[in-house]
Amino acid sequence: MTVYFDNAATTPLDPEVLDAMLPFMRDHFGNPSSIHGHGRQVRAAIENARKTIAHLINAAPAEIVFTSCGTEADNYAAFGSIRTLGLRHAITSPLEHHAVLHTLQALEKAGDIQLSYVRHDEQGRLDLEHLEELLTAHQGRTFVSLMHANNEIGNLNDIQTIGEICHCHDAVFHTDTVQTMGHYQLDVQKVKTDFLVGSAHKFHGPKGVGFLYRRSGVLVDSLIHGGSQERNQRAGTENVYGIVGLAKALEIACRGMAEHQHHIQGLKDRFIQKLRAEIEGVTFNGTSAEASQSLYTVLNVSLPPSDMNEMLLFNLDINRVSVSGGSACTSGANAGSHVLNALGADQNRGAIRFSMSKYNTAEEVDYAVEQLAKMYRKEPLKI
Repeated sequence: MTVYFDNAATTPLDPEVLDAMLPFMRDHFGNPSSIHGHGRQVRAAIENARKTIAHLINAAPAEIVFTSCGTEADNYAAFGSIRTLGLRHAITSPLEHHAVLHTLQALEKAGDIQLSYVRHDEQGRLDLEHLEELLTAHQGRTFVSLMHANNEIGNLNDIQTIGEICHCHDAVFHTDTVQTMGHYQLDVQKVKTDFLVGSAHKFHGPKGVGFLYRRSGVLVDSLIHGGSQERNQRAGTENVYGIVGLAKALEIACRGMAEHQHHIQGLKDRFIQKLRAEIEGVTFNGTSAEASQSLYTVLNVSLPPSDMNEMLLFNLDINRVSVSGGSACTSGANAGSHVLNALGADQNRGAIRFSMSKYNTAEEVDYAVEQLAKMYRKEPLKI
C-alpha cells in the first residue's frame, strides 16, 4: 500500500477539474487580450471563472484578482496596501506562513513599517486582547495579517472577531485562507476582511494559480507591471486553463463540503484514537487534536523522544507513507519548523504533520499508524 498524507502541501487533481481544463489546454488557445473570436472565447471563460469564485465567497467579480499562487496574493496584499496607502505599522503573529512573515519582515528591513507580533499561548492560540492593545497604542492606520488556519498545526483563528476588531480601529485586515478555502464556507460580507487569499492546489485544483479577494474601495498598486490584464491589477497573460481549473475545483469543493468534512474529520478522529492506543506518550501540537479549534484536515503529532526521530520522514517514506514534518515550503531546511519553535516545542520529540483529503481512507490511516508504531516498537522495517 502507498498512502499520501501531505494534502496541506498539495492535493491530487480532481478528475472533473482536469476535464474542465483540457479544452483550454488543447483547443481554446487564444490570447484573452486579443479582440478576435479566439481571444473573446477565452476571455469569456476567465470572466465566467471570476463570477463563479465571487459567487462562492459572496464577493463582486471585480473584487477577484487572479494570481500565480497564494504566496503572490499574500505579497500583493501586503506590499500593495502598505506602500499605496502609506501605512507605517503592521501586526502579524510569529506563527504565520513565511509568505506573510518574510514579506512583512522585508518591509520592516526596508524601513517601510514598524512590525508588531500578537502574543500567543503554548498551544498557539492568539491573544486577541493583545491585538486590540497593539492597535490602540499605535497612532495611524495599521495593516493586520492573521491567517484563518495554521498550515502546520491546524489552529483555527476567529477571523470574524479579528475582522471586527480591525474594523473598529480602521485597520486594513488581510487573512491568509489558503488552508481553509474550499474546506469552510467563507463569506466576505460576514468577515470584515479587506484581503483574502486562495490557492487552487490546496483543494484539488491545479498548481500555479490562485486569487486575491480585494474589497472594493481598497486601492493598491500592482506588483507586476507591463500590461493591463486583471483590470490593471496584475500584468501578464493569464493562466487560462489554471483559472478555469481553479473555479471548477472551488465549485466542487463547496458543493461537497459537508460530506467531505464529515469523512475527513472521521479519519482524523481515527488517527488520534489509534496513535494514542499504539504509541505510549504521543501528544499533539497546537490545538490539532481539538475538533472545535482546529482545521479538520490537519493533525500535527508530537512523538516521544527516540533515536528514531531524526529519520522519521525517511523511514515512513521508504514504507510508502508520504507525510511532512511541518510546512512543505521549509521541508528541506535544517532550522526546523518556525511554528513549533515559536510554541517552544520540545526539540527532543519528533513531529509529523498528517494532512488528509476526501480521497484518503480508513485503511490508509491504519497502515500509516502501523508503520509509525513499528518504529517505536523497534520492529524491523520493510525496505
